[in-house]
This record gives sequence, structure tokens and C-alpha cells, in this order.
Amino acid sequence: MTRRLLCTDLDRTLIPNGAQAESPGAREHFRQLVGREEVTLAYVSGRHRALIEQGIAEYGLPQPDYAIADVGATIYRVKAGSWEIWEEWEAQIAPDWRGLSHHALRDRVQISPALKLQEQEKQNRHKLSFYLDPGADIPALLECLREVLAREGIKANLIYSMDEAATVGLLDVLPASANKLRAIRFLMETKQFALADTLFAGDSGNDLDVLLGEVPSVLVANAASEVRELTAAAHHRSLYFARGGYLGMNGNYSAGILEGAAHFWPETDGWLRQQTD
Repeated sequence: MTRRLLCTDLDRTLIPNGAQAESPGAREHFRQLVGREEVTLAYVSGRHRALIEQGIAEYGLPQPDYAIADVGATIYRVKAGSWEIWEEWEAQIAPDWRGLSHHALRDRVQISPALKLQEQEKQNRHKLSFYLDPGADIPALLECLREVLAREGIKANLIYSMDEAATVGLLDVLPASANKLRAIRFLMETKQFALADTLFAGDSGNDLDVLLGEVPSVLVANAASEVRELTAAAHHRSLYFARGGYLGMNGNYSAGILEGAAHFWPETDGWLRQQTD
């Protein structure tokens, strides 16, 4: 039996909270797919743990085996409802911030009134999050932040994305070693999942490190237009663009994940078609 690792973003990827319509029954097909013995499920999200659990409850999502939270800054092992922080991952990323506390780093990078600290529950030991005024000069502000961090000897990963519904920019400051791609690679290597046996699904700016990397990935059909443009420019064999039509579904959200799974893992097409017969 070939073991498969299915990693998916939540908001507007698995969770249908975007403007586009969800295909009826798609989430149930997804639940049946990840319920198979050979499939390991990992949620990969910018959400913190409480918001991931809230999304699971609100949308009736299957419990994951792993949860990569806080845009890659935290990994949980989930078993029988118990969420355990993966300390080995935290030990890997901690040195990038030179041992500085979350508050000490915050004081060093609040360099502009365009940066507004996000709520306390959205912060984490290794995640510092801001709202950005979308009218600000974002490239210049990010470059200034990089210069400040470099002067302090802090290795950081700046992840910018746009909350289209709220029309506000989102900025996460993470250790340089922490992002979705590296967290997925840590999970793959630790649990011995081959590259060909791993699949990621995403839709937005904070998924780009994975979508443009070597991990087989699917961009769901409802993805943000700017992400679609960026990924189209760098199109390669490890990235699949869901377009709809598969099993009569529209390719949005979980329908796009299923379409990507059938593309990269041909045997899943047979499993999914058995569900629809």
C-alpha cells in the first residue's frame, strides 16, 4: 500500500468562504478520500490552533493527522482529539530570531503607522502578525523591514498576503526557517513521505512558497487572480491548475483539491468515481 500525504490550506481552499460557489457534495467526497487508510491529512494554514478547530467544527471538516499552523511557525500532531506541539520543529526555527521574545521583536519592527499589530490571539511564539494599510507602498515598506531585521542580525521570513474580503493587507514575520514549504518538508522527511506521494492544495499569497516549489501542488479554480498570474508565469510540471469539469464539479475549493489528487495520483480517480456511481 502506497502511503499518501495530502496537505491543504484551509481558508478559500478547503473552507468555501470565498465569493465563488462550492460544488454540492465536494466536501463529502473529500472526507471519504482522506478517510482512506493510506491517506494522511495535514491542514496547512495561517490560522492559529483555536481558529483551525473553529473551522473544523463550523464546516464539518475531518480531523487532521497533523496541523501546520501560523503560516508554518507551529506544527501539531493530532491524535484522538489531542493536539501536541511538535517541539523538534520549534527547536529548528528558534535560532533565527536570536532568542528574542515576541515582544522584543515587535518593538524593533514597528517602523511605520501603516503597520498595525493584529489581535493577540493571532500572535504566536514564533509569529508576529500585522495588518497593512493597502494604500501604503508595500514593496518599499517590506524592503525597509528587511533592512531593519538585517541590522539586528535577525533572520526572518516576511509573508505578505491580501484579505480580499476585508480589503486589508496581512503581514506575518516568521523565523526564516519557518514557512509552509519548510514545515511540509519537515513532516515529509520525519514521517518518510516521498515527494511523489505528497500533494499540497492552496489558493493565496501565503501558499506561494509551496506552489512555486518542488512539492506537487494544485491551485484551486477560485484562487486569487494575482496568485494565478504569478504561478502561471512560473508554470512547471509540479503545479496543476484546477479548471473544473472533473466529476461534474466546478474546481473550486475541495472540488479543486479532488481534481488535483486525481491528476497526480491516478488511483484516486478510481476511488472517487466509485463514490459517485
